[in-house]
Amino acid sequence: MAQKLTRLKESASQTAGPYVHIGLTPNLSGITGVYPEDLGTRLAGEKARGERIRVEMRVFDGTGTPVKDTLIELWQADADGLYNSPSEARGAADPHFAGWGRVASDMETGVLTFETIKPGRVPFPDGRMMAPHISLWIVARGLNLGLATRMYFADEEEANAKDPVLTRIEHQNRVPTLIAGRNGNTYTFDIHLQGDRETVFFDI
Repeated sequence: MAQKLTRLKESASQTAGPYVHIGLTPNLSGITGVYPEDLGTRLAGEKARGERIRVEMRVFDGTGTPVKDTLIELWQADADGLYNSPSEARGAADPHFAGWGRVASDMETGVLTFETIKPGRVPFPDGRMMAPHISLWIVARGLNLGLATRMYFADEEEANAKDPVLTRIEHQNRVPTLIAGRNGNTYTFDIHLQGDRETVFFDI
């Protein structure tokens, strides 16, 4: 006999770690021979268009201690502001650019690094243009739900000032928590889960 819906109960939540790395990044976890490389490690092929950049990220807990078992998935447009999606109405994205990636932190230092193409500007639904950005989804031990945020670029000041998402943030003094600094071709982005410097996270 079918169980009535009124008797169904919510399943217990569970944090992402520590086994998430075994399933999603087996090579990084020392489990080799399953896949040639972990899925999502290569965003840009050799022929991908645009400026090649390196991103270094760290995730900190409320005490300022690096979280060393973080896994982050990222989505971004290509250099022309096009997503690798069949629903992209403005044309075909760069076939040599995946637009999606997955990176895990170094278990000793907590640093996450990836190489990609600096994204172009993407139109907002109302026609305005968003500043170049990378969307991030963060999971780690102790997080019951993945956290969504964005990384913007410090050298895009004019575009950032007009970005329809950044300008909607109620407390504008927190916008810098979404901006990555640049040194050469490397951008550095720190994510704070709690505390005075807590990163802006999005409810999506």
